[in-house]
Amino acid sequence: MLRLQNLSKSFVGTQHVINDISLTINEGETISILGPSGSGKSTLLNLILGTEEVDEGRIIDVDKDITHIGMKERGFNIVFQDYALFPNLNVEKNIRYGLKNKKNISTEEEVQDLIDLLDIRKHLKKSISQLSGGQKQRVALARTLVMKPKVLLLDEPLSALDGVIKENIKARIKEIVNQFRLTTIIVTHDPEEALTMSDRVLILDQGKISQFATPEEIINKPSDFVKEFILQQLTIKRNNIFQLFGDDNE
Repeated sequence: MLRLQNLSKSFVGTQHVINDISLTINEGETISILGPSGSGKSTLLNLILGTEEVDEGRIIDVDKDITHIGMKERGFNIVFQDYALFPNLNVEKNIRYGLKNKKNISTEEEVQDLIDLLDIRKHLKKSISQLSGGQKQRVALARTLVMKPKVLLLDEPLSALDGVIKENIKARIKEIVNQFRLTTIIVTHDPEEALTMSDRVLILDQGKISQFATPEEIINKPSDFVKEFILQQLTIKRNNIFQLFGDDNE
């Protein structure tokens, strides 16, 4: 169980980017953090990860106060939006990179099982430059999961993917999270991703909680801000489709 208690964060010359956020994330639960640009999504993720210092409030992992504990000591791992893979190493060496310092954290059988689960065995000897976006995402997931994180953080995991590849990666993430009962936090700007991948969705508006509920509750009883935000995102998607394929009505 991960508890955020009255978290606040501001930067020099700004108002609160995160403003008095309190919530509980249950073990094995998948939470999406959703909101428009500038709502505080990435800042909240960084506070949980430990790459940003909390101004006010506490972060409790089970019964341990980790508010001022560094990222390495928290045991949380993140898959970044740009994958952050090492271009000078092949796929297999990227996956095994973290095991050099923590050799016994995953057995060889567990490493091989992950490689098969993510369907990347045929790519092991390839360089990173030879991979597609979807393949890079799977390698980044494997490299993170071999380290057996207590909490898995995903920063816009599907933003660079489209169509069938996007749905395939989404399905694999859900399969892995369920199989390993991983507590997972996903940052996204896409309501469809949040509502289909999560047990609960945290929607931020200017650093504050607008709504924190199950997908069903959000669909059936959205706050006024959520209605406006989701409508805006649907309009953006509609316009993007028309730009790609043309609007027959014009």
